Amino acid sequence: MSVPARSALGRRDFLATTAGVTLAAAALPGCAASVDDGSGSGTKKGASTLTVMAKDEDKKTIQAAEQVLGVKITYLAFDQTKLNAMLASKNPPDVVRGFGALDTPYFAARGLMADLDPYFAESSVLKTSDLDPVNDLWRFDGEKQGAGPRYGMTKDYSQDAMFWYRTDMFDAAKLDHPSDTEPLSYDEWLDLGKRLVKRRLGKVKVYGLSAGPGTLPQFMNMTASAGGKLFADDLASVDFSSPEAMKGLSWYLEYAKANIGPSPANPNPDGWDWPTYQAGRMAIAGDGYWFGGSIGGDPKTAEVSRFAPAPQMGGHRISPTFGATGYWIPTGAKNKDAAWKFFEWYFAGQPAKDRASSGWGIPTLKSLRSLMPQAQPFQKQSYAVQQRELPYFQMMTVTPYAQATALDAVINKVLPGAVRSGTSVGKVADALNSQMNEAIAAGKELVG
Repeated sequence: MSVPARSALGRRDFLATTAGVTLAAAALPGCAASVDDGSGSGTKKGASTLTVMAKDEDKKTIQAAEQVLGVKITYLAFDQTKLNAMLASKNPPDVVRGFGALDTPYFAARGLMADLDPYFAESSVLKTSDLDPVNDLWRFDGEKQGAGPRYGMTKDYSQDAMFWYRTDMFDAAKLDHPSDTEPLSYDEWLDLGKRLVKRRLGKVKVYGLSAGPGTLPQFMNMTASAGGKLFADDLASVDFSSPEAMKGLSWYLEYAKANIGPSPANPNPDGWDWPTYQAGRMAIAGDGYWFGGSIGGDPKTAEVSRFAPAPQMGGHRISPTFGATGYWIPTGAKNKDAAWKFFEWYFAGQPAKDRASSGWGIPTLKSLRSLMPQAQPFQKQSYAVQQRELPYFQMMTVTPYAQATALDAVINKVLPGAVRSGTSVGKVADALNSQMNEAIAAGKELVG
């Protein structure tokens, strides 16, 4: 699922957030500890309580796990500040929801994520040979994602730069439908948005294009498609001033200034794309495969909805995920064995099969891909487009020295004023570099 926009923070709060779990960083070694095998203090055999921190959308499923697993489950609503505090006090939940694409380097570098390789090695249910490559975002070897121990698993995912569009609006505007096979350029995508927007008395009545809230992964994606990298090789700094990053930043500023869709400078009053798209007030929704879960529940919208490949900023075709939402087990969890049983049930049992058949995301076990829905015409079309897109999946490594939420807060702080004042792209890049690198430097000093 796409990563939502975050609210801006003040400078003091921002630096505190980037420091994250300061006490834990000082108390724990730089590399993550292995999962306790049951003989040490990390796992209590026969423990009857499992604490799971998750989003409300998963609450009923988690509660259902009590009967299946035979344990008492304490549900905690996900809260980043509360999680950081629990980790710092060495009293974390047993299972935590998170974003593999964004959280893994930060928490793994601080020794706060349990190494799950021993569990995967012994599991007859979750085999590494059956794991979709997206699960490698939960691996971190101290320098990059995709290598080293596995610290978590993705529940389902999308290649989030792909988009949905309404054929009725394209037809009314006498515009050709986007190709099912060849990606648009970002400039072509923007031009479509400008042609499809509808205004009345100077106010937008129908968004032509929702290109996303301007998060860190989006800028990483555009920079990579242009042939560059947003983070330095050592992940200790960002550079929005490189030609490739400037290309993506310039594009997004033009999109936001054109006021053809939601942006940090002018957020969608509906809060997210679906209500607007469903109501016929959005022609193009920059959302991945997961968005089809909503579309499938509304026959009228489904009839006019189609899916398209991710637009490209340059010659390097890339189609990443921005979240890889899933779960991980903290090093300090008191009941790791029960937490792993939850993993096996949640990621390979009935909940996983239900998710796979719902259209709310691509299953992360390759053996479950056959369950992806194809009953409706729009599902057949989106399934075919999605299958052709899979080879262009690419991993993007984020810094381990600052939480992505804090770096997104910088973007949300800088962009609105820049859009309204017409600040040059060079000055915007300088502001992002200065504030993000200050936060990254502070975090690096803590990790060592």
